[in-house]
Amino acid sequence: MAGELTAADIGLRLLLAFAAGGVIGFERSSRHQVAGMRTHILIALGAALLMLLSIWLPRHFGSGDGDPGRVAAQVVSGIGFLGAGAMIRLGNNIRGLTTAASLWLIAAVGLALGAGMYAAAAVTEALSLFTLVFMDIFEKRFFPTERNKVLVLSYGTCDPDTADALAVLASFRVRVQSMDVEQIIGKGKKRIKGSRLRLFAAIPDTADISALARALEALESVTGMEMEEKF
Repeated sequence: MAGELTAADIGLRLLLAFAAGGVIGFERSSRHQVAGMRTHILIALGAALLMLLSIWLPRHFGSGDGDPGRVAAQVVSGIGFLGAGAMIRLGNNIRGLTTAASLWLIAAVGLALGAGMYAAAAVTEALSLFTLVFMDIFEKRFFPTERNKVLVLSYGTCDPDTADALAVLASFRVRVQSMDVEQIIGKGKKRIKGSRLRLFAAIPDTADISALARALEALESVTGMEMEEKF
């Protein structure tokens, strides 16, 4: 950008970076993410300041070979460490990917504001906020997050009729990944006293777990039910 960077221009860019980080950070804080409003504000401010510094240094010292893109590249690389810290691995599940992506994005917005690309930064901020808020509603409606659980249903017979239980699970949009039946052997004459149906199921977060448990327990053939989390 031609011309000298004035104090007013520098202040404006930093204030816009503060606001941009605060907006995205507020959305993340409202969802109780590990990287919230303060983290996003600091990243946006730091990125904007580094971009301003990379523009100011060659002009101030009269060096014509200064390249602001070098600092931007280092910011993009360095933000990966913070993004990795925002992710949590729980067994086969990884949480915090969206927050890591928002950290990377807000750094890019800060760089754009520091370079004076106000329109590009504003459009990116608006689209990212739309993605985080409204696309989240769409995603949860059509592609709800699932939790893996182990369901154990007890039956009083050695040959259980599993059709009713599977129908109940299907009505709650539960996806059964594996199923096996084990027989219960009594002591003494080792007479078969019943059986257990063990299901490894993916249950949507939108499902009412209490209602699901009541529906399964209400089945006439089921004598008992257990449910445990499985990462």
